[in-house]
Amino acid sequence: MNLRCIVVDDEPLAVEILEAYIEKTPYLTCLGTFTNGIEALQFLRSNEVDFILLDIQMPELTGFQMLGILDNPPLVIFTTAYDQYAIKSYELEAVDYLLKPIELGRFLKAVEKVSRRKDSGVAQRGSAAEDAAPREPFIFIKTEHRMQRVEKSDILYIEGMKNYLRVITPSGKYMTLQSFINMQELLPEPQFVRVHKSFIVAVDKIDSIERGRIRIGKVMIPIGDKYKKDVERIVGSVN
Repeated sequence: MNLRCIVVDDEPLAVEILEAYIEKTPYLTCLGTFTNGIEALQFLRSNEVDFILLDIQMPELTGFQMLGILDNPPLVIFTTAYDQYAIKSYELEAVDYLLKPIELGRFLKAVEKVSRRKDSGVAQRGSAAEDAAPREPFIFIKTEHRMQRVEKSDILYIEGMKNYLRVITPSGKYMTLQSFINMQELLPEPQFVRVHKSFIVAVDKIDSIERGRIRIGKVMIPIGDKYKKDVERIVGSVN
């Protein structure tokens, strides 16, 4: 499958490197390079592309702002020199997040992800086809001074702790400054369900439900009245 892309980056050296990588990849075609989001938006109005290699920090419009303007954006690989944007990029369901300087092998790995999504019938972000496609089996959460990878299959539950969330796994607990809304986007139903204003649980880790409470191991988690219907819809009766 031939994939059409554009590069949006205000750093000439970064554009040059990406163009060289694209040229070395037989199934990629670069339709254009742009130094700012406004020029790229104008191009996208009348041209269809499969994905964008999109820098985050740019003058006038950031990569995030540019993406937010598009009603039906193509798939996106973010490129940046800063790792603090990783969580936001996954919230936006980016295909991948490349840190500069970008190595050829890492670039090809990201492009292969685009190819797999396209082969599976995923044409655009947010489409019904994408919703049906499998997502990444892991998430990245910012904890202390690092980005921590957490396998979704390891998560038991998530507990709200004032301004923080505590992600509980059998091997450890991770504190992150993140909202429940963002976490629910990273951990969608039916694998995870919010059962209380302070709890999200992994459905396959539930041992039992009794008297309005969920038991996971030795932990009892309350089911809030507001969330009973959601729990019933996914796991059955909660009485």
